[in-house]
Amino acid sequence: MVLVVTALVVGIGVSNFLDDGNIFTQLNKIKDVLSLIQNNYVDTVDVQELTSNAITSMLSQLDPHSVYMTPQVTEQEGERFQGSYQGVGLEILVVNDTLMVVNPMGGGPAARLGILSNDRIIEISDTGCIGITTQGAAKKLRGPKGTKVGVTILRAGEKEPLKYDIVRDNISITSVDVALMLRDDVGYISVNRFAATTDDEMRAALDTLRRQGMKKLILDLRGNPGGILNEAVDMADEFLDGGPGGAQRKVVYTKSHDGRMDETFYAKTGEAYEKLPLVVLISHGSASASEIVAGALQDWDRALIVGETSFGKGLVQRQWELPDGSAVRLTVARYYTPSGRLIQRPYDGLDRDEYVMQAYTTDDTTGVEDRPRSGGDPAGAVPGRQDSARPEYATGAGRIVYGGGGITPDHIVKPGTLTGTTSNMLRRNVFYLFVSAYLDGDGRSLRADFPDLDSFTDRFHIDDAIVKSFVDFVKSKEIAVDGDEFSTDEPYIRTRLKAQIGQSLFNDPGWFRTMLPSDNQVGKALELLPEAEKMAQVKPTGPRKKVN
Repeated sequence: MVLVVTALVVGIGVSNFLDDGNIFTQLNKIKDVLSLIQNNYVDTVDVQELTSNAITSMLSQLDPHSVYMTPQVTEQEGERFQGSYQGVGLEILVVNDTLMVVNPMGGGPAARLGILSNDRIIEISDTGCIGITTQGAAKKLRGPKGTKVGVTILRAGEKEPLKYDIVRDNISITSVDVALMLRDDVGYISVNRFAATTDDEMRAALDTLRRQGMKKLILDLRGNPGGILNEAVDMADEFLDGGPGGAQRKVVYTKSHDGRMDETFYAKTGEAYEKLPLVVLISHGSASASEIVAGALQDWDRALIVGETSFGKGLVQRQWELPDGSAVRLTVARYYTPSGRLIQRPYDGLDRDEYVMQAYTTDDTTGVEDRPRSGGDPAGAVPGRQDSARPEYATGAGRIVYGGGGITPDHIVKPGTLTGTTSNMLRRNVFYLFVSAYLDGDGRSLRADFPDLDSFTDRFHIDDAIVKSFVDFVKSKEIAVDGDEFSTDEPYIRTRLKAQIGQSLFNDPGWFRTMLPSDNQVGKALELLPEAEKMAQVKPTGPRKKVN
């Protein structure tokens, strides 16, 4: 069994594996140690767990992205990348020992029956939910399509519990959070992952916005951790043509140690949005496939990139499933942007936690906040401040771009900062907890008062009475409220409260419609759209080779 597992991991035949005397010797050593432990150790041991730990330790010596996954994690990851699972379609969360419905997924079986956000689930299949975990509840609610699961719900304003028999179905896990119009001709799309359906969702969102009058686009990849490489290529290809005169325009290419995993991906001409003015938002949490999209569009002078330097994950993983349902995800190649930039951030000398934390704590080292790293003229920009620690490249328009540590935006714009009081309230989840209580009490009539998102956006306001109730609620949770800090952040606090209510009533569109107008990075993107329009009219001439 161990021989078969190892052959699957390294992707070679068993006969070839046995020919390598060195690996065979090491494999025998591991087998001997496990046998000694099982037969002679003073206590009973779980050999399967020991083996899992040994594999995890082995992979930790390679790079931060080569990992071992248990069967449970493998199943969850499969759902995340496939974009679907079978269940009832509820986002749930245990809060103060109560199983809450955070969001009934639109079009899912639970939503079709009328289950609402803020409902309390007290029984699943006639079994009480006291002491249940979020993961335990999710396991009970999931099951094969066509099977039934009973849930009992408490809802504010209803005297008796409500019982539902939900028929499980295929549930889509969407990649596009929201697609909406920010202005008469400006569309906005937020993408949270790159799964099997991402480009299809993206194309549908673009077509919908075009019918609504979109002539410019802000694409939000902030916090997007990546996913399937081919989906990133397809998304970039939505905005890139195949190159002049039949030439091939690279989107990304990969290099492996022996060439077996080398691939080059090209754009093709004929997509509907190849001249659409475009600004892309990224953050420290934008990684992998997000960086492929941003890097390709930046290299070809096809979009302006705004926000913070991205995570810096330029390694390609391939996954091998093992006989017990577990899997090994192994780094097999590095990827490079069209100009030849390696986006991978150095990780030598860092453990996995330090490596991840570095992405969020290291200041952007190139450019000036809220200023472009290079001049605003897309046809002939002037290089900005040089970062000698990272290799420089140049786009066809002369803009300087950097390798070796994520995608550095053309315009570095930090998100707004919050005081300690507000940050602490966010960590303690009191915005969600307060809104949950508010919708059970004074806000119980909001669903009837504001039947659609437009009426809620235009007419609902967080008044002083709600703010006072919120402050009293925060203090009841024994959270200190500094008056000066609260006053400093009060505009944000009012917006956040309205957005939290909007999300409870109208799902993600309610959140985004409220938060985006006060988002300073989105505001900068809107300012830059005229520059993006000029850039869209210039034929990309191609990235230049390394400058230094």
